[in-house]
Amino acid sequence: MTRIISALLLALAASFVQAADPTPAPATPILIAENAPERHIVVPGDTLWGISAKFLKEPWRWPEVWRMNSEQIKNPHRIYPGDVIILDRDASGNPMLRLASKGNSNGKLQPKIYSEPVNQTIPSIPPNVIEPFVSEPLIVDDISVNNGARIVAMQEERVFLGPGDKAFVVGASDRPNQELWQIYRPGKPLLDPEDNKTVLGYEAFYLGTAKQQQPGEPGVFEIRTFKQEIGRGDRLLPANPPQLVNYAPHKPDTAIEARVASVYGGVGAAGRGSIITLNRGTSNGIEVGHVLAIYRNRSDTFRNYETDAKETVDLPNERFGLVFVFRTFARVSYALVLNSNGSVNLNDLLRNP
Repeated sequence: MTRIISALLLALAASFVQAADPTPAPATPILIAENAPERHIVVPGDTLWGISAKFLKEPWRWPEVWRMNSEQIKNPHRIYPGDVIILDRDASGNPMLRLASKGNSNGKLQPKIYSEPVNQTIPSIPPNVIEPFVSEPLIVDDISVNNGARIVAMQEERVFLGPGDKAFVVGASDRPNQELWQIYRPGKPLLDPEDNKTVLGYEAFYLGTAKQQQPGEPGVFEIRTFKQEIGRGDRLLPANPPQLVNYAPHKPDTAIEARVASVYGGVGAAGRGSIITLNRGTSNGIEVGHVLAIYRNRSDTFRNYETDAKETVDLPNERFGLVFVFRTFARVSYALVLNSNGSVNLNDLLRNP
């Protein structure tokens, strides 16, 4: 619904907020990026991270320059193409960002008509890169693999199923009202790189979706979509709404230390724009929107001339990139490599930036 707000009321509200704002000064100085603009006009394709990097040397401090609390981090300002973001200073001289009123680039408050565009807000990070990882199952635990719903028989004894085909499923009768399910095939176990023994979960290869038509043991399911061949023994999970990745980029409140457990696609190294798996999740304090720094584990081998034996020495960890966490599970998280000065490898270390 469209709302008209008078300049007088808006100005009074703004002055009251500024006077009553209890936000303390940043604990450490916020550093402005070199050649930071005084203002930025938002365009389609912008992201919160990209805009923040234009203004700040440390883009993960976005919540601080907007004076956000913990709830606002999870539901940040809605920024749309055409908005003007202004670099300003508070009464103590600390940098802050604010939105200018539309049609008034100097930021003075004007009468304004507000409307809510649909699906046009600026995302935290590029959505096209992470979209499949937000909507599809990625990791499952051993309970789901061993005791979850699975296809036990197929229509007319077919070898593989396609859209419109019937599948007979056991293990789903406890959710008779769950219509849409995702079909996956469990892959190899994901091992914790710290000991290479602890199973963090099992990779899930997404195959398609099915609709529960008749609950029971077995229940009758109709294949709705498929990405790969679907057959007997494939598993099902309830299809849940995708996690929204609109959290403001921010650093963790507590100390985090994680390792790179895998690189998507089965390759040994990742770079900018790649997806990596971390061996830490919500049970360890990881949350969507966290920005973590990548450190390389380095060692070197040399010959001890006194003993004529080869010895290995651990070198100081070298920071060389940043990642953005966009999906979390209890023991595992998925992150997008934002930038790196080298390849990201298995067992590389991640810490607070």
